[in-house]
Amino acid sequence: MLAWAEMLRAAALIGIPPEQFWKLSLREWRALTAQAGRSLPRKEFDLMMKKQPDERADADG
Repeated sequence: MLAWAEMLRAAALIGIPPEQFWKLSLREWRALTAQAGRSLPRKEFDLMMKKQPDERADADG
């Protein structure tokens, strides 16, 4: 688990003032800081872009 100072900094970064931070339950804190999923590594992103490039619209639409 993160140290208190790190948790307080993280709260400030997402806009939670200290007085509100100390009122949060552990469940609320976890919900606010949970990551939706893993981030896509650059190598995988580049491979995906190569396999499925964005289509460019013609100038005429």
